[in-house]
Amino acid sequence: MTTAHLDFTVRIANPATDLADLATLRAEAYGHHLPGLAQTMALPDAADTAPGTTVLLCRDKASGRAIGSARIQRNHPRQLPIETSLALPPALAALPRAEITRLAIAPGASSLVRPMLVKACYLAAVASQVRLLVIGARSPALVRIYRGLGFTDALDDSGPVPLAHAGNLPHHVLAFDVVGAERRWHSARHALYSFMVETWHPDLQLLAEPAPAPAALALAA
Repeated sequence: MTTAHLDFTVRIANPATDLADLATLRAEAYGHHLPGLAQTMALPDAADTAPGTTVLLCRDKASGRAIGSARIQRNHPRQLPIETSLALPPALAALPRAEITRLAIAPGASSLVRPMLVKACYLAAVASQVRLLVIGARSPALVRIYRGLGFTDALDDSGPVPLAHAGNLPHHVLAFDVVGAERRWHSARHALYSFMVETWHPDLQLLAEPAPAPAALALAA
């Protein structure tokens, strides 16, 4: 297995310390392409702390600045946000599933931020027994990027659909087969197999770090 270090870290966001930075990042990232959403994105979002939700956050090592984030919302205890705007095909709707929302990348951030967030979402899905990831993509360029990362069209009619939870903007709806991904990458000798499976990124950490024991704190004092 290859080890690859990054210029940034990928962690589960801490609701006590990271929410303000998340809002700033989203306002910057979405406002860069959609200025009308900047003000809305700068506000606290109750969905970040809702049950069944995990928020991932990338921070630049040198500056500590938040440079990327993604939110994973599982279909328990409530339906996916995207399912308020459309019905997934029955075969997909029958699976334990999650939606990637509020994926935000700071302008000028490393090109590895997006694929690392997708890898983190994939690993989180495997750990929580989610079988399907769903995402909405606003533009043809984003559709190409996500297809390159293993997503496929989720709907029979692959045209864009307005999404209520995304400002009613039209999005292409894409899905990712979590269970079959590793087998598919390996069979096709796809470059994603090396990146997703055969490369260890120490800077990607999805387990909460345990609090220091009192004895350790006393020794450090």
